[in-house]
Amino acid sequence: MPEIELGAGTIAYEDSGGPGPVVVLLHGLVHDATVWRKVVADLGRDHRCIAPTLPYGSHRTPMRPDTPLTPDSVNELIAEFLDRLDLRDVTLVENDCGRAQTVAGRHPERLARLVLISCEAFDNYPPGAPGKMISLVCKVPGGIALMARILALKPLRRLPIGLGALTKRPVPPEIADGWLRPLLTDKAIRADFKRYNAGVRKTELLEAVEGLRKFDRPALVVWAAQDRMMPRAHGRRLAELLPQGRLLVIKDSCTLIAEDQPEALSTALRTFVAEPSRGGS
Repeated sequence: MPEIELGAGTIAYEDSGGPGPVVVLLHGLVHDATVWRKVVADLGRDHRCIAPTLPYGSHRTPMRPDTPLTPDSVNELIAEFLDRLDLRDVTLVENDCGRAQTVAGRHPERLARLVLISCEAFDNYPPGAPGKMISLVCKVPGGIALMARILALKPLRRLPIGLGALTKRPVPPEIADGWLRPLLTDKAIRADFKRYNAGVRKTELLEAVEGLRKFDRPALVVWAAQDRMMPRAHGRRLAELLPQGRLLVIKDSCTLIAEDQPEALSTALRTFVAEPSRGGS
């Protein structure tokens, strides 16, 4: 994967290449860019799909220990990433984590469209049982390593506090192994993960609401019909508060729609990006 040196450290990213339209895909905690592999294989044929691996525990290169690493700093890192690659008219897509909501409110200048896919929002932050478990283990000495070792045991991966909460179908072992390996093997990555989670402000996504109300560009909210972590009502609320927002519900899927229903998601994204804008700046 190509890499780029940003203020907080080195970020690796997938880039399908091509002239565009540009779609930037953001993942959640303890995942990397491979969560988008099926979507990129399809959508990347006629779009420039860029998927950075953010410092959420599955990154391979530790961030600089002398720079802040919090959700707020990652919001700025994402904006810096768009600037440094000089990406324009971007469709910014998030799933699971909610950073794109704050980025859209604070740094809309490079964005043409916004897609929020089954993600933490409002007061559901950290979300569900897995989010609360992560908050807990980050406060216990040795807790992160223990969590990673438990989730590395294949018979336990479908637990409702692990990947079982995120997908209806098992994630391929080689993909899940890649997500967990950095936390298992690298003390500096575990330190990054702890720093990030220690910096969670429970009011961040409530504050993001005002920015979303002012985001006057096309916005699509995609929600999983069988999501176990993100309340269905939050999808409706997000679609209603965005000036050009609308809601699409995808059946037979949990939070990670890119894993459970990649073809339906790729079709939805392709259709959305191709639609003419109804105005906005």
